[in-house]
Amino acid sequence: MSPRTGRPTTDPKKHETRIRMTDEDVRILEYCAKETGMTKTEVIRQGIREVFAKIQQEKK
Repeated sequence: MSPRTGRPTTDPKKHETRIRMTDEDVRILEYCAKETGMTKTEVIRQGIREVFAKIQQEKK
């Protein structure tokens, strides 16, 4: 069996999560990705970090 190929990374993404979205949520996500030049995954990750930062600020 040949070894896995692909780009080496210092931040491997080993976990997957599936989500269900409304048509409106998908349109908003696609719009955000298009306008920012980010991938949909990057938009979602940034959103997660923004919510996390907001929660951390509220705890202070």
